[in-house]
Amino acid sequence: MALGTALVLVTYVTPMATVTATAADLGAGPAGRAWILSSMSVGLAAALLAAGVLGDTLGRRRVYLAGLGAVGVGALVCALAQGEVLFVAGRLLQGVGGAAVLSCGLAVLAHATTLGPERVRATSVWGASVGLGIGAGAVLAALLDQVTGWRTAYVVVVVLAAALVVPTLGRVASSSALVRRRPDVVGGLLLTAALAVLVSMLTEAREGVDGLVLALALGAVVLLGAFALVERCAPDPLVDTGLLRDPRFRSATLGSLVVGLGMIGLSAYVPAHGRLALGVSLMTASVPVLVWAGASVVAALLVRRIPHPLVGGGPVAVLLLVVAAGQLLTYGVDTAGELWRLSLAMAVAGAGTGVLNAILGRESVASVPADRAAMGSGANNTARYLGAACGITIVVSVVAAGATPAAGWDAAVLVVTGVTVLGAGVIALGSREARRPTG
Repeated sequence: MALGTALVLVTYVTPMATVTATAADLGAGPAGRAWILSSMSVGLAAALLAAGVLGDTLGRRRVYLAGLGAVGVGALVCALAQGEVLFVAGRLLQGVGGAAVLSCGLAVLAHATTLGPERVRATSVWGASVGLGIGAGAVLAALLDQVTGWRTAYVVVVVLAAALVVPTLGRVASSSALVRRRPDVVGGLLLTAALAVLVSMLTEAREGVDGLVLALALGAVVLLGAFALVERCAPDPLVDTGLLRDPRFRSATLGSLVVGLGMIGLSAYVPAHGRLALGVSLMTASVPVLVWAGASVVAALLVRRIPHPLVGGGPVAVLLLVVAAGQLLTYGVDTAGELWRLSLAMAVAGAGTGVLNAILGRESVASVPADRAAMGSGANNTARYLGAACGITIVVSVVAAGATPAAGWDAAVLVVTGVTVLGAGVIALGSREARRPTG
């Protein structure tokens, strides 16, 4: 399950390191570049919750394996694409497949482990795989782009996805919800369409606000409103709104949203900042991301040795402040000689992110009924990758508005740090309200 998660993150970050060569080879313009970067986010955000519900209903291993297949087939389409439209289609398919892997993989771990040290160890390894995938993907894509070209990275993903199928069949037990619910088809279609339109709007907004962006925004609002109405009447709604009253579920979901908005958005732009503002090579510019990923992996693996249970919103809020401190330390890095300071700052942020990945994954399945684990994981990951799509758009837009790349970077750092601190405050306040006695 950890290797499958890492593979999804490897292919998720690949275009961020190779977008220049990919866009040139495919003949893509500015709008095409934005879609090359964001198309997998569209598939992820649109399908994560639906994939989790399907996993609970049809079987988590079955949906997980289908997701692995979609990731591999999508990568093959990308490797063979001769134009941006086919490439974007392949990335969308990878996003849908990645959604199945992420939502059902964590649910499989919840089914296979008991609450306590065993669950903590499993979710720590799962949390480490997130940082491992991001770091390995950035380095692998940059290295292969220089040696053999950008398409090779997608061929590697095809091979690895196929290689994971046999051990998954042999080592992962089949599981599903004890009580089968009727699929909320209409609600699922409306939510999928709403999230797809919303992320498409964010992608188009990187090139400026125009009529298309406004139309997509209106479409997202209408679809979300229709989804809310359908869910109120559905006998088995896609999302159990009662879970929003659980402070652990709220903290885990909001925490993942803030991580996506702040840290994933900022880290995704670090290689571009290194090339545009610091004037270093792509490989050198990827070093801070590798440091961030390495610190994240180590911190996630060490969670099981922390005596505190790290349950509820309090630890999430504190760890978000650690991430915010690391983000703020990247302010003012505008010369190649300060690359070490950027790497140190990313190490601080990575340590906080790694622990967050482990406990947010655990809380997402522990805060829902056991037979709805894939739905809980899907909701949590939806928040993370919807946040990532928003965060990347915010960082790119703010940097572009700066007088220089360095000035734009500093402005973006202040924005994402503010978002992270605000998120920590909201989560801390909610945790405090939850502990207040009633009656």
